[in-house]
Amino acid sequence: MGSCIFCKIVEKIIPSSIVYEDDLTLAFEDVNPHAPVHTIVIPKKHIPTLLDVGEEDRNLIGHMFHVAARIAREKGVAEKGFRIVNNCNHEGGQRVYHFHLHLLGGRPMRSPFG
Repeated sequence: MGSCIFCKIVEKIIPSSIVYEDDLTLAFEDVNPHAPVHTIVIPKKHIPTLLDVGEEDRNLIGHMFHVAARIAREKGVAEKGFRIVNNCNHEGGQRVYHFHLHLLGGRPMRSPFG
């Protein structure tokens, strides 16, 4: 676990507003939301970045997207649309080095990216 803030959330050492949990994943509200709906979906397994996802993690990553879609439906943003974001490494905007998905919705998303 070390100093990973998301691992500490999984272990319930740091409190969070959990919206979903199962044996493989945990989803919680972002403490600094960038949209009316901003939920973080993480694997309970510590994987630092997308580049560290192994062959053995294929089902886990697919499950995370399934969880994100479920939460989008539950939060009422599925029909109008939402965005799933993963930032990888520093220049990609990653600040917490525990693989995670941002589920953003509840307002029109702007493009282009970057």
